[in-house]
Amino acid sequence: MAGRLEPHLEALRRELRAPDPAVLSVLLALLAVAVTLLIWRFVQGRRSSRKAVLLLGLCDAGKTLLFARLLTGKYRDTQTSITDSSAVYRVSNNKSANVTLIDLPGHKSLRLQFLERFKAAARAIVFVVDSVAFQREVKDVAEFLYQVLVDSTVLKNAPALLIACNKQDVTMAKSAKLIQQQLEKELNTLRVTRSAAPTSLDGSATGGPAQLGKKGKDFDFSQLPMKVEFVECSARGSKGEEGDADFEGLEKWLAKIA
Repeated sequence: MAGRLEPHLEALRRELRAPDPAVLSVLLALLAVAVTLLIWRFVQGRRSSRKAVLLLGLCDAGKTLLFARLLTGKYRDTQTSITDSSAVYRVSNNKSANVTLIDLPGHKSLRLQFLERFKAAARAIVFVVDSVAFQREVKDVAEFLYQVLVDSTVLKNAPALLIACNKQDVTMAKSAKLIQQQLEKELNTLRVTRSAAPTSLDGSATGGPAQLGKKGKDFDFSQLPMKVEFVECSARGSKGEEGDADFEGLEKWLAKIA
């Protein structure tokens, strides 16, 4: 009896050692889906843990007035900030969607110190530019933006970046398109003249040199790991203190990233 069963048992052993290719393909596909879902949940979890939107820029760019207008809708006189201010911003058409706006000082002696403190929590960055003084300040604006873009934490997390071209209510304000072109030109010059490493803002090196953009090509913002957009806005508004701010593009962007 055992002798008659032996050929069948041997055939079964061979089947177990060499499974059906179709079954194996299905198992591999299921494994790939499971791994993809795990990676997606990990990435989403990291993103959801970063709720801050940082307002950066030079002194007098209008960050603090933008901050106040977004939260209250009202105009207020502001002074140069020497510390950070933060508050929860709720998207107007979706009250369940919110981010934490953090207005950081723009003074040269303070801005990197405060950015170092909050950069790891940033889901997005709003870099505010004074469109009226831009031609005079372009090198300083590009310098600060360059320091942000080559920072190791910013490179790793790749928060969404909005360049908010403020003070568009003033006749002499430069357009967002011109500001983008000039910044790309200045940033290209900076990366050529500096051997920059992706260091933390406290000056500690973290590895090899950071390559801003693509090697061998003139720099443009599309080469960065994060999505970069430009928008024209006016925290003051065309009617001044009594009127509303003009920053619909900024509000739409905040709703999108919230």
